[in-house]
Parts: sequence; structure tokens; C-alpha cells
Amino acid sequence: MELPGAYLRDLVDLTTTWKVTPAELLAGLPITVEQLADPTTRVPMRVCEAAVMRAIELTREPALALHLGLRMRVSSHGFLGFACMTAGTVRGALELAVRFAAVRTSIIGLALVVEGDTAQLVIEEREDLGALREFVVLVLLVGIWQLGIELTGTSPEGHAECAFAAPAFVTTRIRFGCPANRLVFSTKLLDMPLKSADTVATRLAIEQCERELASTTDGELAARIRAALEADAGVTLPVVAKKLKLSTRTLKRRLADQHITFSKLRDDLRRQRALLLVDNRSLSIGEVATRLGYSELPNFTRAFRKWTGVTPIAYRDREQR
Repeated sequence: MELPGAYLRDLVDLTTTWKVTPAELLAGLPITVEQLADPTTRVPMRVCEAAVMRAIELTREPALALHLGLRMRVSSHGFLGFACMTAGTVRGALELAVRFAAVRTSIIGLALVVEGDTAQLVIEEREDLGALREFVVLVLLVGIWQLGIELTGTSPEGHAECAFAAPAFVTTRIRFGCPANRLVFSTKLLDMPLKSADTVATRLAIEQCERELASTTDGELAARIRAALEADAGVTLPVVAKKLKLSTRTLKRRLADQHITFSKLRDDLRRQRALLLVDNRSLSIGEVATRLGYSELPNFTRAFRKWTGVTPIAYRDREQR
């Protein structure tokens, strides 16, 4: 498991604010400042973890993740960042981020889910982040929101949720102990134009992202399956395989090579949509279950309890207690 060196480079730059030199931060680690300056450098997770733990110790700043998120730069995300920056709207930028997240790392994925007046960008933990979990999730949540403010020139309403307990430092716009790591906001935000929109530049950046994605394991396979599930929550594996012009066995094997299954992809999408649909009080819980492809309400209730630890009704009423 690896992360782009650009992300560790940003941490090195940040810690100089606390008078921590790059030499101090990277001492004894198998990575140099010169290597981090190379955009193709990849850094093993264990090295990133050691650097983060040392950075927190040397700066004595427990909220270092929030500081790093607030200083996130579009350029740190390579051609993916360039593609998102030049997209026409927030929706276009987020759809590109979801589609091409794998060109940056296979450890973290993104999912954009829209239901009615509410949208969410979910941060999917596709590998065990270990001791880096809270740090990485907080950096991404804060960083993506900050980039949104920078690219639109506005500060839209919304909030962030984390699927872990609140750390010692707490920010009012982040809720902890939630079922998922996500940004929740109005769908109106999706149509906002970006200040740096450039159709030609976006096309060039997408072409490069497609080349990079093609070099990763099975490219867009999982993303294409998610798209099929988004179009029809009840679609089956054989039907999806036929759409992709693959045999069912081949599709299963290629997914297994990526350590994922069709049922896992389907359940992840159902869980993400369920969190938004259950909060839509114009829908009954039975209607939510039907929209998610459940023919029996008890089956949905069991699944929802497994995802969140509570029933759909209890989750819907959580903010009224």
C-alpha cells in the first residue's frame, strides 16, 4: 500500500511552520526531500505513518490533520487535481474525482451519492489505514471542503461526518461517531460554476487520467459496476457481466484480483444511499427499502442495523432526541 509522495511533501512543508526542518522529520526514513519533489514518487504506508506520528510529536500539535487539510493544494493531486480544477461545475469536478481516484491511490475511494435535495461525497476506506485512519480521513474531509471554497469563491452550507469517536480537538462542523466518513451538502451546490473552468484543459487532463487509470489493475471496472448499480439497485451480477461483455466467472475473477466482490460493491452503495434516503422524511421506511432494492422491509431493517447499529426509525429520529 502506497500514497503519492506529494502528500508527504505537503506535510514536510507544513511542519516548517513549527520550525521543524525536513531533515528532522525524515531522519532515518527511507525517503528524501529530493525524492518527494518527483511527482512520480510513491511512499509506502508504513513510512507515511512514521512521518505523521513524528510530525505530531515534533510540532506538539494534535490537530495537525486539520491544518494540513486547510492547506491542501490542487497541484498535490496531479493531473486529477488539474482535471477537477478546470471542470465546469462542482458536480463535474466531483464526478471526475470519483472516477479517477484510483490514479492517486487504491487505499481510498470516493463516491458521490445524490438523493433529492441532499448530496454526499463519501470517503471509502478500501484498505486498513491503521494508525493513519483518523489523520487521513480528517485531512481529506477538510481539504476537499477547503478546495471547494477556493474553486467556487463561496463558503457553502454543509457539514462533515466521521465514522470514529471525536478526538481531543473538536471542530463544530464535523460530527463524530457516525456511520460513514462523508461530506453532506445541498444538491444546489453541484450546479455552482468553478472559477477556473476550462473545457480544453479539462479534456487534456482527462486524457492523461485515462492513461494513468488504464495502467492500474483493471482500470475502471469497479467504477463501471458502481454506475450500473446506481442506475438499477436490483441489478444482478450476470446482468452486469453481460453489459460489460464479460462472462460471470471472468467478472468474479477480475473483482477478486482487486480484493472486492460484487455484493460488497452493492452493499456499499446501498448503505451510502440509505443514509440519505432515511433522512428524507417525505419517504416512509418501506419506500426507502423499495428504492434500495429490498422486497421485504425486515431485510432492509436488518441490513441498516448492521451498517449503523440502529434501526432506520431510530436513525431518522436521532437529532430529535
